[in-house]
Amino acid sequence: MHTRKLGPFDVSAIGLGAMCLSHAYGTPPDPEAASAVLLKALDLGYNHLDTAALYGFGANEALIGRVLGGRPRAFVLATKGGIFRNEQGQREIDGRPEAIRRHCEESLARLRTDVIDLYYLHRWDKRRPIEESVGTLADLVKEGKIRSIGLSEVSAATLRKAHTVHPITAVQTEYSLWTRNAEVAVLQACRELGVAFVAFSPLARGFFGGTLRDASTLPPKDIRLAMPRFQGEHFARNLRLLDGLSAVAAESGCTMAQAALAWLLAQGPGIIPIPGTTRLDHLAENAAAERVRLSPAALERLNVLINPATVSGARYNAAVQQEIDTEETS
Repeated sequence: MHTRKLGPFDVSAIGLGAMCLSHAYGTPPDPEAASAVLLKALDLGYNHLDTAALYGFGANEALIGRVLGGRPRAFVLATKGGIFRNEQGQREIDGRPEAIRRHCEESLARLRTDVIDLYYLHRWDKRRPIEESVGTLADLVKEGKIRSIGLSEVSAATLRKAHTVHPITAVQTEYSLWTRNAEVAVLQACRELGVAFVAFSPLARGFFGGTLRDASTLPPKDIRLAMPRFQGEHFARNLRLLDGLSAVAAESGCTMAQAALAWLLAQGPGIIPIPGTTRLDHLAENAAAERVRLSPAALERLNVLINPATVSGARYNAAVQQEIDTEETS
């Protein structure tokens, strides 16, 4: 694959989000199948792997450490801290300096590495100034435990505050045809500050693959069941968007998922999508999207077809929405 700049790193234009190998979308694959995905990703040219302490409460980091810990320079490794399991066994956002340090040390151990290339604050803990949390991350850079700092799900204002404490390498937020919140202000702030934008869920949590036509078939623990866009009448309305996406993809000689990724890559050279998958064929399909070039007419058709005015439902439920710090449009 061609490369894009991620701070000091040159990374594959499309990275791999590893979350679903351990977390979120029903029963994860067995360890052998998950290992095969990671190894095949490197063979296909992915050299940017993204994980987090939260994913499987450490299981995802442990998987990457076990499978790829002996190949630390074969890829750029990104992980996230600031959310983990508290003493009651519940998910908790914690941006205290001592918590960030503990999360980082635990991640280093699970990943079997001495240094993490890109370490994100997974969520801003709104109980304390962002400058305090980023200051702790800056200390970890000085100590050689992390190479660069990222922020996840933050507003343009929060990014600018953080950047005054220490240069921010990347902002990671959901961005796709059907989630355009970053277009309100964050993308412009990233361009002005020279910050890379890492787009998670670029395939609308699998929706743009075109095969999920009945949300009732999702497994009981699938996180999409709690997301309004996958519920009831919202989902029924959103299904109507797929016909147009399918038509543009067919005319462009690619799959629906590839069209969605190609649209995202066309939004600017500082944007790096990180689709996740548990399947080897989808892994190769996503990688090949980097070679798809949509015509200006196709890009405009997709913009008109799928946007905040045509997508039904919010991306998160109310409880999760309160945790994030982005300029929301729906």
